[in-house]
Amino acid sequence: MSSPAPDAPRLAVLASGGGSNLQALIDAHARGDLPAPIVLVISNRADAGALARARRHQIPAFHVGRRDHADPDARILELLQAHRVDVVVLAGWLKLVDPRVLAAFPERVVNIHPGPLPRFGGKGMHGIHVHEAVLAAGVPCSGPTVHLVNERYDEGPPLAAVEVPVEAGDTPQTLQQRVLGAEHALLWRVIRDHFCESTAGVKGT
Repeated sequence: MSSPAPDAPRLAVLASGGGSNLQALIDAHARGDLPAPIVLVISNRADAGALARARRHQIPAFHVGRRDHADPDARILELLQAHRVDVVVLAGWLKLVDPRVLAAFPERVVNIHPGPLPRFGGKGMHGIHVHEAVLAAGVPCSGPTVHLVNERYDEGPPLAAVEVPVEAGDTPQTLQQRVLGAEHALLWRVIRDHFCESTAGVKGT
């Protein structure tokens, strides 16, 4: 990875799946496009590909699940604080964020959602389910949305969105792949523009 800017915010990524958005952030930092370093990765699934990606890049990576922790959310907060995290990025994280974490990182928890919000958000609207709903609705465009996180699924203030046209003959899988490409291009830019351009008030968790 490239060296972080002296005042760049330190990122943690929470991911439940393969971690392709995590990889996009890692790559953006390595290119020098994203000043903020990724200093921690957490997954609620022991077999998540995101953990393997993090370890390949020598990023501290932890599985935090109910089987091993009586209070997983307290453990997540403990790890975030121990690694001096400034901004928490949800990249395919399938759980509500605990209020204690939101209180510790006010307006510094951000999520990328694979569909237009608010119409295609809410509980159960994740992964392929979002793309199925978009196609069922017959709308001309889909696309990812990056938003701040609050106590309810996908209801935090939006920061940015990109339109991805729905094409004739699209299946949920083909639409998902095109939207995922847009996610990879969008997420690091939003983090850079929203949290790195002016680091005042971001550092010092």
